[in-house]
Amino acid sequence: MTNHFRELTSREKQTIRRLVTSECANYDQEFGCLPLDGTCYMFTIAFTGSTLCKWFRDAVLLLDPTLEAMFNRKPLKHCKRCGRKFAVRGRQAYCSDVCAGKAQRRQQREHMRKKRDGC
Repeated sequence: MTNHFRELTSREKQTIRRLVTSECANYDQEFGCLPLDGTCYMFTIAFTGSTLCKWFRDAVLLLDPTLEAMFNRKPLKHCKRCGRKFAVRGRQAYCSDVCAGKAQRRQQREHMRKKRDGC
């Protein structure tokens, strides 16, 4: 069995760093990672197969569906409306409720237009 681990891109590393510094409850700007009493090792992560911090995996990773899908090896799908990639949950076709609502309004407009024209 081949492993599908790959090196993280610089953008993915920046996203991880931004999530840790802004969202992780165990990270402090002055002291770093509080449980480790030093630098957070999530800053040095380089591959998708790397071991993740328990706190990052359970609480912070959920905030970015693309990173979550990449680390958990979930399939990614393109949103039918905006084209963004998102982690698939069931039969979901749109990346968010906003995209789903806009698509529904567009479909309803087209339906009413056909109905008025008598087609």
